[in-house]
This record gives sequence, C-alpha cells and structure tokens, in this order.
Amino acid sequence: MRRTLGVLTVVVAGGVAVLAGCTPTPGAAPSGQGLGLVPLPASVEVSGGEPFVLDDGTRVVVDVSAGSAVGQDGAVRVGELLADELRTPTGLGLAVETTRDDGGTEGSTEGDAVVLRIDAGGESWEPHGLLDDPADEAYILEVTEDAVVVSGTTPAGLYRGTRTLLQLLPPEVESPAPADGVAWEVPAVEIADEPRYAYRGAMLDVARRFFPVEDVKRFVDHLADYRLNVLHLHLTDDQGWRFPVDGLPELTDVGGRTQEGWPPGTGGPWSYTPQEYAEIVAYAAERYVTVVPEVDGPGHTLAAQSAIGSLRCDGTPGEPYWGPEVNNPIVCSSDENMPAVRGYLETVLAAVVAQNPGPYVHVGGDEAPDPEEGWYENYAAAANEIVAGHGRTVVGWHQWAQGTTLPAGSLVQYWGVGEHNRPLVGTERETEDVREVRAALAAGADLVMSPADRTYLDMKYDDLTPYGLEWAGRIDLERAYDWDPETELTSTLDPERQVDVAGRVAGVEAPLWSDRSYPDSLTHLPTSTDEFVEPVVYLDHMTFPRLPALAEVAWTAQADRDYAAFEARLVPHAARWDAAGIGWNRVHDVRWDD
Repeated sequence: MRRTLGVLTVVVAGGVAVLAGCTPTPGAAPSGQGLGLVPLPASVEVSGGEPFVLDDGTRVVVDVSAGSAVGQDGAVRVGELLADELRTPTGLGLAVETTRDDGGTEGSTEGDAVVLRIDAGGESWEPHGLLDDPADEAYILEVTEDAVVVSGTTPAGLYRGTRTLLQLLPPEVESPAPADGVAWEVPAVEIADEPRYAYRGAMLDVARRFFPVEDVKRFVDHLADYRLNVLHLHLTDDQGWRFPVDGLPELTDVGGRTQEGWPPGTGGPWSYTPQEYAEIVAYAAERYVTVVPEVDGPGHTLAAQSAIGSLRCDGTPGEPYWGPEVNNPIVCSSDENMPAVRGYLETVLAAVVAQNPGPYVHVGGDEAPDPEEGWYENYAAAANEIVAGHGRTVVGWHQWAQGTTLPAGSLVQYWGVGEHNRPLVGTERETEDVREVRAALAAGADLVMSPADRTYLDMKYDDLTPYGLEWAGRIDLERAYDWDPETELTSTLDPERQVDVAGRVAGVEAPLWSDRSYPDSLTHLPTSTDEFVEPVVYLDHMTFPRLPALAEVAWTAQADRDYAAFEARLVPHAARWDAAGIGWNRVHDVRWDD
C-alpha cells in the first residue's frame, strides 16, 4: 500500500480546497505559477497571507516525536543541512533544535521557526532501499506568517521539501557569500507534493574525462536542487578506469593514467582513492541521492584489458587507449577463457558492492561489436549471477537483454534515438533497440527512460554550442522537456502500435557523457590537452538549463506539464544560477529576462 500524508485542508481565496494526502487528482492544474517552482509540485495553493520572514530569532526545529526510529536521525541531519545552507547567505544564526520522540523537548515548534516534522508511516522505509515508491519522497510544505512547516513520513521527503523551500526564498539564498540588503521572505503557500517516478537521475561519465571529487559533489548539488535522487557514475570505459579495487591495483595504476585525448604521461593519476570514493557516496547519501556505480562490459573495456592480460584471448595486456572510437574489441569471453573473466568479475563486483550501499549495480552492456557466438551471453550470465548473489539489483543498457539471463526485477536503460525507432514500432522492420526493450520487459525488467535525442546532456543545444556531439540530434530546452516517458515507445505514424510499458517505467535518467569536452568538438580531434576546458566548465554549460527540464519530466504529472508555463517558471532560476556561480548556457531560444 502506498502511504499518504493524511488529509490537508487548504483555505484559498474564494473557498476551501481539500487535498487527499499528497496524491494529486490527475489532470488538476496547480496554481502558484508565479512562484517559479521547478519541478512543478503536485499541488500549490497561494493563501494571500503575510509572508514568513527569516530573522535573528528564527530557529530550525526538527520534530521527530511521531516519526519512526529509522527516520529520526536522518530528519535531524536534514535540519542541520538546511540551517547550514541558510546561514552563510542570510548571516543568521539559525539554531537547530529537536523535539524528541520520548516526550521530552529541546525545542518548541511555536513561533518564528522553520519546522521539519517526521510523521508516522515511514517504518518500512530504508535509506538505501530500492527506489520503487514515489510516496517515500512525498512532503507537505505550509507557510504562514508565524512559521514554515515541512512534513513527511521519511527524511527523504523532508529533504525534497527543503529544496522547494529554498526556491521560495530570494535568489541570493544560493550565494556562497553573505548577501546584504535582502528581505528573506517566504510567501504564504501550502504545497502537497509527490514525484511521478521514484527513480529520477543523471549520469556523469568520469571514465572518458575524470571529474575530481569536488566537481562530482557539485553535480550532486545540481541533482539535489531539482529533486533528482540518482547519481549514475560511469566509472570505467575504454579510456579510463576510476574505481579502486582491492586485489587488482593495476586497474587504476594503468587505467587511471589515460583520458580521452590524454595519453599516458600527460597527467594523472585519474582515479579515486577509497577515501575519495567514500566521500562521494556519503555526500550523495546525505542528500538522499543514490549512487549507481557502473562497470561497463563486455565492450568499453580497453582500460581493463590494458591492465589485465587474462581478459584478452592471447593472455597479454593491451596498449592503453585514449582515442574517441567506440565499438572496440570486447573482453575475451569464450568458454575456455571464462574462468579468468569470472574471477575478474567476482573481484571487481565485490569491490563495487562493498563501497556502494545502494541497491543497484550497473553492468553496462552497450556497443559490443559483433562478438563471437556465446561471448556476450557468457559475460552477461556471469555478471548477472554475481550481482544477484550479492543481493543487488542489476541495471544495464537496453542491449543487456540480449544476454538471455536477465534476472527478474532488473532495470534496463533505454537510450535509443526516438526519431529512428518510433516510426517502425510494431512493424516487421522494428529496430533492434525496440526488440531488445521488448525482450527485457518479457524477462520481468522495468525501464529507465534515457532516449538519447531527449535526455543526452552531451548533445549540442544548437549550432552555437562549443562542446559535445549531435549524432542523436540537437537538444534544445523544449526538446528536452516536451516528451512523455510513457509514450516514448509509441509509433509516430500509428498510435495503436506501441510497446506496452504501463506500470513498467521505473523512471528517467539524463546522461552526461564527457568525450567531447573541448571547443569546436565536431570539427577536429584535439591536438593538445590545452584545448580541453576544465571539467566543471563543461559540466555546468551542458547541464543548465536542460537538467531542470528533465527533472520536471521525471517529477511532475504529465497532465500538469506545459512547455510555455515551464519556461516562464524557469527563467527566474537564471538569477539563482548566477548567485551560485553556475556557468550556465544562455541559449537563444529562451526568453531570458535582461
């Protein structure tokens, strides 16, 4: 049973509206367009009352008296994070007080307080559990002249509510330095909210271009600000290996010395120490962002093959690779060589599980060029068995379904190009991409929707974009926003021809590949490492403004979404990005305020 947050009665001008828990009526049009909230909450009511003002007497009070034991510590930490975020720009002390579950109190919820309240009902919630219930992140946000109250059954829901609260404050709240002369007002509103999908994320390719820890944490902040909850880390590829593995130090010793366009000897090492990787995972977890680690295979493995000779049929390590090509030779997964490959997978995947508390392990599976008969199946069967044996859920690109041993309950990530696939859905000429999605669904897997011509953040916005590629098409803001994950696999020629995905879409993910992070990326390959911009420059430019659009696709009910209304709500966020020091792309097809 999906939990709700009870019944909330909202008094508005001209009458009374009743919100049944946090689940909106399908098709209901939320008000509050002028508040500039992204993603758009399920229900917003503007009361017209006086705003709440943060001042020297404001406290953050965490009320855990009704909450489950599993949620109490997390709720306190959410309160501490919020107070810490607010102190610098506002210059206010914002003491954090707690109302205990044993009846005792260390703080009062009465008067001039931002109250975070854990409600009963979250007893079965697991901080590192499957992302399969949108109600886990439901929240209610009520603002009056006297107090702000954010309530939910889990600390994850409270945290999502605090992200909405920050958007209700002036843009200067995003500043990393004190902002003088700002009235820290929160408009009087009542919001009841819950995401459309439980799995909402973005991928960062740290294999082709290494991103230092601080840059990864910056990306986590971007995700959390727009209520996304998955960080998919593409940790290994042909051009590099970034993840520490006990027992196989050569993977980072050799694979951590290359990036795309950066041969050995040009820098590095480019890999995370165990301590650095743990720092990333912990930082994400505090913001209720689940890290989904990816070790790609059996293709995209030249970095591993350059370190471990037994992954090749001749038994000798290959040369390190730093070129741009895909479809490179795969792991030698012949029957004779599978003992060596299985030993590699057992060691690597055990390390992945040990360093990632989340429930998912991404095993890759894309772009394995014409493998010998049985090789792909051998590799997939071993990887599936090992991941499942560790009690984790398998995630793979949609090609992974061809492995024929896909465990029920797995996730497959669809990254096909809709322009190519959709016209042929349901015909004799249906594409292999679509056939593989059908096979995955038949095997009991659910879908993470990442159509490349909608969600790939490495695609150029337009002809003025200096970085990235365009093999899936150019993706402007409207194209990133104006699609429906539920109908993406419906024929553009005949809506009766479709892949039945009802109840099978787990969520949406926006991948940011990093293989063209230099100017004039379509005209030439770099001749010097000096041509590459800093990773954070590429990250910000390709992410904003498209990431908020994709976040709303994943969060907001389809019936409540409209591009023109979204654009109007998004434009004020430019001031927030400026205040935060985000190097966003001022694309010319959006009517930005001057």
